[in-house]
Amino acid sequence: MTTIRPMTPADADSVLDIYRLGIATGDATFETEVPDWDRFDRGHLPGHRFVAVDDTGRVVGWVALSAVSDRCVYAGVAENSVYVHLDARGLGVGTTLLRAVVDSSEADGIWTIQTGVFPENAASLALHANAGFRVVGRRVRLGRHQGVWRDVVFLERRSPVID
Repeated sequence: MTTIRPMTPADADSVLDIYRLGIATGDATFETEVPDWDRFDRGHLPGHRFVAVDDTGRVVGWVALSAVSDRCVYAGVAENSVYVHLDARGLGVGTTLLRAVVDSSEADGIWTIQTGVFPENAASLALHANAGFRVVGRRVRLGRHQGVWRDVVFLERRSPVID
């Protein structure tokens, strides 16, 4: 059984380790190095960060929202990141985490969650589709990752409860 709870600074080592494992796959993010906790903390919205904890108390996944802009017109738009430990993939952890952050975002007036996923990351694309995200488009050769141009599939989930 997986429990979802708010992320705290005590989770820093586990969260950053799961992020490091995601970076190592080469298909999770343009990032190549794990930030320190202060930078990670500053980059994510308070109230919209959760961890999944297994029966042993081990953190097996996390989700967090980031602001897409500081312009007031985008106050209700956020970008999500979701990472699941290699040992916990395929167990519904990602789905449960996305559900938690969608619920928190809607309760806080966030009407759109967006994300970018490498097209090679089929698991993440399926996870987001199952959580109600739709493909908006494909950004071709958006950025270089380890010397290779990478495309990004741009997805969004518009809240059905916020007008």
